[in-house]
Amino acid sequence: MTNLNKALTIAGSDTSGGAGMQADLKTMEELGVFGMTALTCIVTMHPTTWEHSVFPLPIDLVEKQLVTAIEGVGINAMKTGMLGSAALVEAVAAAIDKYALQNVVIDPVMVCKGCDLILVPDAAQAIKKLLLPRCDIITPNTVEAAYLADMPEVKTAVQIREAAERILAAGAKNVVIKGGERLADDAAIDVFYDGKEFLEMAVPKIYPSYNHGAGCTFSAAITAGLANGMTMKEAVKQAKAFVTAALRYGFPINTIVGCTNHTAYKKYGAC
Repeated sequence: MTNLNKALTIAGSDTSGGAGMQADLKTMEELGVFGMTALTCIVTMHPTTWEHSVFPLPIDLVEKQLVTAIEGVGINAMKTGMLGSAALVEAVAAAIDKYALQNVVIDPVMVCKGCDLILVPDAAQAIKKLLLPRCDIITPNTVEAAYLADMPEVKTAVQIREAAERILAAGAKNVVIKGGERLADDAAIDVFYDGKEFLEMAVPKIYPSYNHGAGCTFSAAITAGLANGMTMKEAVKQAKAFVTAALRYGFPINTIVGCTNHTAYKKYGAC
């Protein structure tokens, strides 16, 4: 009998199926990991404007989900996604401490695609204060990296490296900063830093860019790799290959947005 390693995602539900816990579970399953969820909110989208509506779940309900997954089943790794309040961040930090959780992946969801503003400042501050020192790796985009590193902006490869050093100095064990489309470069560049060396992972940018859920997918792939016993660097490199394939074979789900294809890595191989 196959005994799958297990991972938990603490994230919101994206009703469209492209991001959030849906992307996390699809990614984990494709990489051979049994995924579980602690839902933090439900997100719906207007069918013609794609305007988002967020419906938070009570914190005590999130905590009960954590007990179910961690005490009732057990986990080999965990990740966070949308944490919409400082109180929720505090609850997650308390669970990490209570259960001495390992392989903690923090995806600091502070901004939405196409937006460079911090959405919930109190929650962002709590992530910086409470989860940054507790994570095994954190996966910010360049806007989030600038916030975490106390920098005015992160828009160049040099600034990415400076931000990575600052984020580790603030308590993270490892960091991977996603350059993505925000860098003025022909390549999609992600930079991993473990305090000893930088690993720059660059692939040509992919157009059209059906990238809804790409950040969730990337952090979930790292989580799955760690759950399966990979080293941090191995997990990050696999995640880069997984999300690149997912973007290469992405597809439109309506006239407004297109999603990453979570089946592509297994079906077509690394790109």
